Amino acid sequence: MIIEPQVLAQVAVEAAEEKKAMDITVLNIGGVSVVAEYFVICSSRSPVHARAIAEEIEKRLQQLNVARPRREGLRTGQWVLLDYGSVVVHIFQEEQRRFYNLEHLWGDAPVVRSPISI
Repeated sequence: MIIEPQVLAQVAVEAAEEKKAMDITVLNIGGVSVVAEYFVICSSRSPVHARAIAEEIEKRLQQLNVARPRREGLRTGQWVLLDYGSVVVHIFQEEQRRFYNLEHLWGDAPVVRSPISI
């Protein structure tokens, strides 16, 4: 079963919300880049919190038979990246999020309130 990028992004957002991720933003970058369709960006309070958010997202998407993502940053928990191809999830510590400022870097991409409704 193929999961639409909108659904994948929505499930990632719901899983992040469940684990109390902060300042969740979804960017529709499909119109400005070939990297992915959506970036899901959120903040965590600590490296342990970042890993818990990532694990919950992976668990929820595995339940939908979505292949395991390419992962980076789980060991340090400063910037965790889960690459599902069409959707890339970024889980930042606040300092790293301010420094890399993906929302500004990808400023041409519209912010999406609810990916499922697109």
